[in-house]
Amino acid sequence: MPQLHEKTDLRIGDVAARAGVSPRALRYYEEERLLTARRTPSGQRVYGEGAVDRVRLIQQLYAAGLPSRSILTLLPCVDSGIATEEMLEVLVTERERISNSMRELEQARSQLDRIISVTRESNRQDALG
Repeated sequence: MPQLHEKTDLRIGDVAARAGVSPRALRYYEEERLLTARRTPSGQRVYGEGAVDRVRLIQQLYAAGLPSRSILTLLPCVDSGIATEEMLEVLVTERERISNSMRELEQARSQLDRIISVTRESNRQDALG
């Protein structure tokens, strides 16, 4: 059984706090095989130094709309820097989907900017009377 190494291993609460997620999220990531933890002799989860960055990456990928299955497919590429043709295809497809979403969000923001401008001007006119 692995022992806790004070300088390199982090307990679940430490990783959660540093990454800005709940311990429950970390357990879920472990269930989904997105994150691995070792266990101390007493059964507590401990994570290596890279866990916080890994969790932040997982959070970003989830926020971008990637499902667990896609993230799981991509993580070996992140770890090794090597991608199979299938991984590259997933990466390119997801990047294209995110780019399209960004364009749509920019269009929505432009519409909101226009509406804000029109309503502010209208409110000024009403105030002047």
